[in-house]
Amino acid sequence: MRKWWKLFSLSLMMLPLLVLSGCSQLLVLDPKGPMAEIQANLIWLSIGFMLFIVLVVFILFTYMLVKYRDRDGDEDYDPEQHGSTKLEIIWTVVPILIVIALSVPTVRAIYALEEIPENGSDKDPLVVHVTSVDWKWMFSYPEEDIETVNHLVIPADRPVMFRLTSADSMQSFWIPALGGQKYSMAGMETKLMLMANEPGEFWGRNSNFNGEEFTGQEFTVTAMEESEFDAWAEETKETAPELTQEFYDENLMVQGQVEEMIFSGTHLDWVNHAQNASYAVEVRERLGKEPVNYHLREKVKEEE
Repeated sequence: MRKWWKLFSLSLMMLPLLVLSGCSQLLVLDPKGPMAEIQANLIWLSIGFMLFIVLVVFILFTYMLVKYRDRDGDEDYDPEQHGSTKLEIIWTVVPILIVIALSVPTVRAIYALEEIPENGSDKDPLVVHVTSVDWKWMFSYPEEDIETVNHLVIPADRPVMFRLTSADSMQSFWIPALGGQKYSMAGMETKLMLMANEPGEFWGRNSNFNGEEFTGQEFTVTAMEESEFDAWAEETKETAPELTQEFYDENLMVQGQVEEMIFSGTHLDWVNHAQNASYAVEVRERLGKEPVNYHLREKVKEEE
């Protein structure tokens, strides 16, 4: 018995180390932008409430165990069938108050995330069209007339309005250090406002399962001073190879992962997947590639 107790005690002591070993990259709790700060504060508030509730429950539980434990000499008694009205009111009202206390800051945060952050309100947001396709990310800069693949470049300390859509399956655009995720879906457009507080290198990914190479659908993010961004965009437009529809169809519309790429011009010149949900399906059929979205393929055939 002692042997098993020692083993249990050792396992219990090792449990916190096991839990903490999975916390090496808690990017959401190390915010690098105003949107991420709002969400991190909300997470910490929720954790604080949970810890308080757990602490109160354990204290009351321990108190009940000690106060009403079975003692030698205690006489048997018939339990009362009717509960305490006072206690029932308390444990009904308290959860309601907890829900209200969490709901108010949550609703405020939801509205705040849709607005331009205060420290960037004096600047017009940079517009970036984000197109997801199995299993890669394309970033179009219509004002700068350039496009990148699997590498996002943004100016620091300036809001960025991401206009999200997908060429095929539903995916989720997420840069943990800068803010929460939002879905990209074919045939429609969703919007996400983010901003980096300072220059730096960040990491983004697709957080919605969409097939066998889902885990590799990642991209890098570079935030730089606005003057450096302007110079980068101008140089890219002048020196990068031009993005053609033929290259786009044959290399970016088919399933698979690709390396980081950079082009002058954008695919928005001939297709916007938010308005043309069947484009990728049609290209893959023309090239002899199986469309990833079976139901969308059948819908296209029915319309024909």
